[in-house]
Amino acid sequence: MTKAVTISGYGPPSVLRVDEVEVGPPGPRQIRVAVTHAGVGPTDLAIRAGYLDAVYPVRPGGVLGFEAAGTVDAVGAEVRDVAVGDDVAVHLPGPLGGYAEAVLADFWVRRPASVSAAAAAALPASGEAAVRALALLEVQAGETFLLLGGNGSVGALAAQLALARGATVITTVRPADFDAVAARGAQPVDYHRPLREVVTSPVDAVLDASGRSDLRAAVELAGGPTRVLTLSDPRASELGVALSSPDRATLTARLQEAMDRVADGSLALSEPTVLPFDQAADVHTRLEDGSLRGKVVLVP
Repeated sequence: MTKAVTISGYGPPSVLRVDEVEVGPPGPRQIRVAVTHAGVGPTDLAIRAGYLDAVYPVRPGGVLGFEAAGTVDAVGAEVRDVAVGDDVAVHLPGPLGGYAEAVLADFWVRRPASVSAAAAAALPASGEAAVRALALLEVQAGETFLLLGGNGSVGALAAQLALARGATVITTVRPADFDAVAARGAQPVDYHRPLREVVTSPVDAVLDASGRSDLRAAVELAGGPTRVLTLSDPRASELGVALSSPDRATLTARLQEAMDRVADGSLALSEPTVLPFDQAADVHTRLEDGSLRGKVVLVP
């Protein structure tokens, strides 16, 4: 049996508890990883609350977590690119499972020596999402890109990628984050104020990386929902906006691009806050009320 943070049902953070689960051998194209660090992302909070049941159903006894880093301890018969003992980062789009001491993975990349295990665990979901969003929105040089939540785990990476493409980036953040966002080259606006007051001109594309913004106003600024994506807003279908999730056909390539950029220094990734598994419920609470900010990873 393996130590894990399980969910007793949808609800507040108190539904999370440390328990034991069984993790079997890997399938032919899977690896099993001894987890050293498990990433906590904003989508985890929405899943736990039950807002995304139609997309990411989790039943009682299930384990949350889209991302983790650790060491390969078993490989499937058809796996050739990694071996037992290799350090990897894994993306777990379904059935999740990152908040555990061991996990079976279908998607992975090697962890370069220049990237810490904690940073590697913080990258898969947010890095893949940022690369995916910029590709799907086809952000181009000279365009204006509106980023809702530009200093979060996905937003900070998406801003850097859009700026590297030559786009002008406007992003909603807290006033306390203005200097950090401006230092990256983006234009910060106060997320507390109505969006149409702080963004007065049309934009070419929108990424909602917060899930708690005025998505309707963002659609209006973009002239319609065609080039608007959200990662977790449950109102997306009402507005004709795509709720973007990982594409298994491109996931590994996008994760590799993100890892390569972090390794070569062209994508800056802040070191996350590291806390133990038994504080998972408190971590969710503090992320929701804003008393804990930035990326968090859990350790067994």
